[in-house]
Amino acid sequence: MNKPERLGEVDETAATEAESVVNAVEGEIRDFVRRDIAAFRRPNQQPGNDDAAAENLASMIQRVSGASIAEVERVIAELSAVRDTLRNEGERVQRDIAAYAALSQAALTSTRIIADSLANWKPGQADHIPSPSIGVQGRPGR
Repeated sequence: MNKPERLGEVDETAATEAESVVNAVEGEIRDFVRRDIAAFRRPNQQPGNDDAAAENLASMIQRVSGASIAEVERVIAELSAVRDTLRNEGERVQRDIAAYAALSQAALTSTRIIADSLANWKPGQADHIPSPSIGVQGRPGR
């Protein structure tokens, strides 16, 4: 079976598989009921026949539920993998944001140092040098 790549395909695939399982269960239940009714119509019913019918029903339910349980467990495993991937990506994004904030702070500090150095070299021109918008106004020391 090919693996669906989109959530819509997963839903369609699961719906199709569920419908086929339901149809199979309904068909087997119909067959069971027909056999059971036919057994009641027979005048010489054997006592072991009820046990065989119950075992037949139990095995049928076990087969059908086994397929459904396996499908649910597969979907749970896929969702767990997606959850782990999302958690790892979230942690990576947080690290990237922290690194960007540190880099931004370093760039701001460097810009302030450069602006202060330029202001000290040309004291008459310092009023015309645009200062960074955060925290630095005019020349230092005033």
